[in-house]
Amino acid sequence: MKSYIENVYNKVVEKDPGQEVFHQAVEEVLESLEPAIEKYPKFKEHAILERIVEPERVILFRVPWLNKDGEVKVNRGFRVQFNSAIGPYKGGLRFHNTVNLGVLKFLGFEQTFKNGLTGLPMGGGKGGSDFDPHGKTDAEVRNFCHNYMTELYKHVGQFTDVPAGDIGVGAREIGYLYGMYRKITNKHGTCVLTGKGPTYGGSLIRPEATGYGTVYFVQEMLKTKNENLKDKKVCISGSGNVAQFAAEKSNQLGAKVIAMSDSSGWVHDPDGIDQEKLEWIMELKNVRRGRIKEFAEEFKGVEYHTDKSPWYLPCDIAMPCATQNEVDAKEAKALVDNGVIALGEGANMPLTPDAIEIVQEANVLYAPGKAANAGGVSVSGLEMAQNSMRYFWTREEVDQKLHQIMVSIHKTAYDTAELFGEKGNYVLGANIAGFLKVANAMVAQGYIS
Repeated sequence: MKSYIENVYNKVVEKDPGQEVFHQAVEEVLESLEPAIEKYPKFKEHAILERIVEPERVILFRVPWLNKDGEVKVNRGFRVQFNSAIGPYKGGLRFHNTVNLGVLKFLGFEQTFKNGLTGLPMGGGKGGSDFDPHGKTDAEVRNFCHNYMTELYKHVGQFTDVPAGDIGVGAREIGYLYGMYRKITNKHGTCVLTGKGPTYGGSLIRPEATGYGTVYFVQEMLKTKNENLKDKKVCISGSGNVAQFAAEKSNQLGAKVIAMSDSSGWVHDPDGIDQEKLEWIMELKNVRRGRIKEFAEEFKGVEYHTDKSPWYLPCDIAMPCATQNEVDAKEAKALVDNGVIALGEGANMPLTPDAIEIVQEANVLYAPGKAANAGGVSVSGLEMAQNSMRYFWTREEVDQKLHQIMVSIHKTAYDTAELFGEKGNYVLGANIAGFLKVANAMVAQGYIS
C-alpha cells in the first residue's frame, strides 16, 4: 500500500514540477491516508487517490487594469475548481504577489478536505491573482476587481462555484467584485460570493469566523487534557482578519495575547493586547492600513522586532495566522523548549513538515489548518443558507452554530484518529475524516470526474 501511495505522489511531482507547496500538501495528506486505503480497498479500485489529487478544472486568464497614472497593467487571474463531489466549489480568492498556480492548487486541495469536515455540502476550490492590493489606491483596487470579475463571472454561480475572501481580499474587494457581478449578470446573486457586507446579503460573524473558530478548536483540544484558555499566554502571528479575531476570542475566554505581527516585523506586549489595544490594531490595519510597528510606538512597554519571530517567546498557546510555511523546525523547537502546550493553525499549512514532526513528537496538542481554521468556510456555508432562505440569523445564532460546527469537527477528527489507532493525532484524524466524506461521494457517483 505504501508503494501505491508513493507512486501516486511521484506522478504528481512528475506532472507538476516546480509546484512545491502543492507537492507538500499532497504528500502530507497521502501519507496519513495509508490506513484508510488499507481498510477500504474500494478507493484503490476506483482510483480515488489518482483522481482526488487532480483539479476538476483550472481557469487562467489575464486581467488588464489602469493604475492611478493611467498606465495599463496586466496581472494573472486564476480559479482552481478542485472537487465538487459533495457540493459547489467553495473557497477564497487571494490577491497577493506570491500567488501562482501551485499555491492555488495547494489551497484548493486543502479546501476540499476542510469543507468535507464541516458537514456542509461544499466542494473545494480556490482562486485569486498575483495582483497585490497593498499600497494601491481604492480606485486602483476597484478597477482591478471590476476587470477580474469580467472573466470570473462566467465560471461562478450559487450552484457551481461560490468564492469568498482570503489574503488581500477583504470587505472592500468583495464589495467591488460583487458589484460588478451584479452589473454584468443583472442578477442579485446573493449566493455567488460570501463574505459580503451585511447590507447586501452578508452574514453576521463572517469576518470573525476563522479566528473565532481556531480558538474554539484549541479550546476543545485543551478540554481533552482538562485545561482551558484562562490565564494562558498566547502568541499569534499576523494582524489581519484571522489574527485579529483569534486575539479577540482568546481575550474573551480569559487568555492573554502577548504577540502579533505583520510582514515587516512583530510586537511583544508583556502586559497583553487587551480589547482596547486590539481595537487600536484593527483601526490601524483595517482603516489606516498601517504597519504593526506603529503599535509599539503608541503603547508603552511594547517591543518591536524585525529579527527572528514571535515563536521564540515563552507562551502556552501558539496560533500561526499569517501564511504557509511560516514556522520552521528551529521555531517549532523554540516553542516546545519554552513550554507551549497547544498549537492551532489559523493559516493554511503554516508549519513546515519538520516543524510538524517536532511538535507532534513533543506531544503538543496540534490542530492542522484544515480542521482548526474551518470556521471561516463554515460561516460562509451558513451565509449561503441564509441567502437561499432570504433570511438572516442574529450574531448569537451564527456564533452558536459556528461553535457547534467547530466542536463537531474536533470530535470527528479526534474520534477518527482513535478509530485508526492514533489517538490525539489530529493530522491523521482530520485528513482521513475529510477524505472519507469526499471519497465515498466520488465512489457513489461513478467515474464521472
